[in-house]
Amino acid sequence: MIQSMTGYGRAETSGGRLTIAVECKSLNHRHLDIVLKLPRLLASLELDSRRAVQGAVQRGRVEISATLATAEGAASQVGLSLGQAREYLAAAHRLAAAVDVTGAPSIEWLLGQPGVLERQEATALSVEEGAALLSRSLAAALGDLVTRRQAEGKALAQELGRLREALAEQVDHVAGLLPRIGEGRAARLRQRIQALLGDLPVDEGRIAMEVAVLAERADVTEEVARLRAHLHQFGALLDEGGPVGRTMDFLLQEMHREVNTLGAKSDDLAIAQAVIAAKATVEKLREQVQNVE
Repeated sequence: MIQSMTGYGRAETSGGRLTIAVECKSLNHRHLDIVLKLPRLLASLELDSRRAVQGAVQRGRVEISATLATAEGAASQVGLSLGQAREYLAAAHRLAAAVDVTGAPSIEWLLGQPGVLERQEATALSVEEGAALLSRSLAAALGDLVTRRQAEGKALAQELGRLREALAEQVDHVAGLLPRIGEGRAARLRQRIQALLGDLPVDEGRIAMEVAVLAERADVTEEVARLRAHLHQFGALLDEGGPVGRTMDFLLQEMHREVNTLGAKSDDLAIAQAVIAAKATVEKLREQVQNVE
């Protein structure tokens, strides 16, 4: 089964004192790009967390954020940093003197400054306890993310299959028109020559030679065969599943090139119209494949 590169997952795990919540969001990206935001206390666990993400996701930009909160019923103490408060107060007094402003900072202002108040349970939490909580939350959030990516991938596979069948029908339509191209080209060439010669006799052998040369230059049999081969491989990738997005994108680049060659070689109106429809289908496929892992 193919997976989409977009998805969301969330989980939280509670310990004796704290709860760790993890949110995962993934978006389209050419490679695996992991953006990890951990609380300062858990910064040493970043490498292990990245390995866990790499084990669950192969491609996409994955943004992961972990937050700490006091567990329900846990004792909570607030610490006060007097040193930080004194530094803020001294800085405020220097500023007041420099700009000739009277008055002193309020206690509310001091308490609102970063680092003046601090929850004691976060600092008291051991790395081992934090690692266990983070590991469980991250695994559950990644599992949720993968489940949603798979669900979206299922719908994506159905749409890709429908578009592939449409393109295959368009290629078959072009192939069905090929036999009549030579006859139409010969008739048009004969009319042009007859108009130029007037009542003079027409050299049938020369016409046949010119038609053969034109037919060789405009032959698209190989392009049609390669398109069919690419479509077959594309269908096999859909059935195989897994991280096949890059291979699909490469195949569609080749299909786009073959369809362009069909249009460049053909001077038949019906084929030109079929090529336009095929180009539109290839573009739709390419848009959808950009979201495949």
